[in-house]
Amino acid sequence: MRTTKTLAEDAPSAVYQCRLPLSTKTLTLVAGLLRGHLKAIGSRRRKPPSGKIALIVLAVLRHDRRLADMAGGNNVSASTIRRWVLEVIDLLAARAPRLDRILKQIAKAGGQVVLLDGTLVRTRRRTGQANRKNYSGKHKVHGLSFLALTDEQGNLIWISSAKPGRSSEITTARHNKITAWLRRFDLGDLKNWRVLTRLRLNARHATALLRALLVLTRLEVAR
Repeated sequence: MRTTKTLAEDAPSAVYQCRLPLSTKTLTLVAGLLRGHLKAIGSRRRKPPSGKIALIVLAVLRHDRRLADMAGGNNVSASTIRRWVLEVIDLLAARAPRLDRILKQIAKAGGQVVLLDGTLVRTRRRTGQANRKNYSGKHKVHGLSFLALTDEQGNLIWISSAKPGRSSEITTARHNKITAWLRRFDLGDLKNWRVLTRLRLNARHATALLRALLVLTRLEVAR
């Protein structure tokens, strides 16, 4: 009988695969945005191709994968994964429709606009007085609130900027100068992005993240 003296901690790390339930169209869009961005800024070619980077970022957004875990499985640092994620978020957020333009489009088509109730994206609790404004008395947790609009079929069409968790829905609506017919709608499509389960990014990236997910959700879901 043969024995081995190899310790468990000396064994090579195991890497597992996980299915990413997104369309090829979404992956192609993100990869294309990255290639265009790198060309525009004159960046040297990166070792992982744009398609691979897009896949990693989408996995982080969809499944809320830890940056360190994704880094270990792709032979890069966690800070590199973070940089890629923020880069893609900004590129996607820039494509999010403006409220005035989307309202004009719907009005021109003779449709009606639905204003959703606000929802809260939970954040990590930080110490200090500066974080008190993010505490929601309604939900009894720390987070950021936002509003969203859908068309009559329930397709997500616009997302407001993130506001402190203590802000009420009506306060957020007034801040965005929205007047529309109120109706509740399930935000399940947006919340399929598990990165929103509890926001781990700095709160200053929240608005860009929400608008980036708006672009991806519109691409994935059409009723």
